[in-house]
Amino acid sequence: MCPTIAPTNRSHPMTDSVTDMWCAYQPRRTDHSADYSVWYFADNEVDANGLVELVLTGAKRATVSALWAHEADGKPVPQPGDLAVVTDWGGTAQCIIRTTAVNVVPYNKVTEAFAASEGEGDLSLQHWRAVHWPYFGREMQRIGRQLTETIPVVCHEFEVVYP
Repeated sequence: MCPTIAPTNRSHPMTDSVTDMWCAYQPRRTDHSADYSVWYFADNEVDANGLVELVLTGAKRATVSALWAHEADGKPVPQPGDLAVVTDWGGTAQCIIRTTAVNVVPYNKVTEAFAASEGEGDLSLQHWRAVHWPYFGREMQRIGRQLTETIPVVCHEFEVVYP
């Protein structure tokens, strides 16, 4: 029997699918800390579901978020080794990821290699900027900050560990 352990950070209420996936993963773990988070990508259903699909196909191995949004929301910046149950927009667990690297850089210093590791569009930095600029604009508006080319962004690399 898997004990119900509440995640340390979540953007969804707990669902049976999250608990079931977390419990199914337990026998495969080497690190048995209880800390994990539960979240989805993006700020809308279409992108959230599309991005998690890219993770499941292996195309997406990274994501990015605004450092100031982490601070405003009281959510910690991911650290290497962190585990997360990633859901679709509706809260259904899709996979578990482990953070492999985290770098905080100005938006305008994100590299072509990092943009490609996000697995979106044509994998170019130009495409990355075209889709992320509006996203960060919405995030900055939400938290009452000014969007500039130098806002600090959290470049988060990960690997899928389950299934």
